[in-house]
Amino acid sequence: MAAYAHPEVLVETDWLEAHRSDPKVRIAEVDYDPAANYEMSHIPGSVLFDWRKDINDPVARDILSADALTALFARAGVDDDTTLVLYGDFNNWFAAFAFWVFTYYGVKNVKLMNGGRKKWIAEDRPLTEAVATPAPGHFQAHAPNAQLRSFLEDVRKVLPEVKGGKFSLVDVRGPKEFSGEITAPPEYPTEHAQRGGHIPGAKNIPWAQAVKDDGTFKSRDELEELYRSKGVLRDHPVITYCRIGERSSHTWFVLKYLLGYPDVRNYDGSWTEWGNLVRTPIEK
Repeated sequence: MAAYAHPEVLVETDWLEAHRSDPKVRIAEVDYDPAANYEMSHIPGSVLFDWRKDINDPVARDILSADALTALFARAGVDDDTTLVLYGDFNNWFAAFAFWVFTYYGVKNVKLMNGGRKKWIAEDRPLTEAVATPAPGHFQAHAPNAQLRSFLEDVRKVLPEVKGGKFSLVDVRGPKEFSGEITAPPEYPTEHAQRGGHIPGAKNIPWAQAVKDDGTFKSRDELEELYRSKGVLRDHPVITYCRIGERSSHTWFVLKYLLGYPDVRNYDGSWTEWGNLVRTPIEK
């Protein structure tokens, strides 16, 4: 069985339990709903990254700024030589989003815990309600890496290449969202878009097809076959999207780090932007 292209970005639960007291390892739980997760219990020593408050701009529809990231890491006790391990709720959707954001700002030594919060709890590993208070960190965010992110106009520009089969758009939402049958995912039933459907030419490969029942990633061989069978090829540039960019970050992580695709970008505006704009083309 082939190893992942970049196995160093993924750690297993047993590794994290063995290293959770290491002063050079910082664990962070990334939650969409901290009250139902981190505030109830979490991995001992882990800090909380609240997805809405900490990873996103408080006013603009945007990710946090470089300065805000520097401040967040100071509060979390992250230094340049810290190994930062992320895990979270919703099968690591929001942890993967944070991984993408941190990588965008030049964070090098960041990892995901395979299987997320769900797997840690299923294995009856240690939990606590105590909130960690690490010493301040001194990490400085770098300039953004434009090769990792796509905006609305970037997607508009590549539509002819998508139609010509030279560029892959991967819609990682469920089939009913992709077809336009529903305009909000089951996890967020009240958060509708104006229109249902998908970006013209996009291929529907739901994020969940990349994981096993326990939330861990499938083998590299299985993942290679999954994306190759849908025409998402290594020599084509790829843009992933979903509804708000969190599920597509999960697929972005799979393509870029587990499979080693050289040119993969996440369109975090996703369907809440594309599906709500006047005169933006869609397919059903």
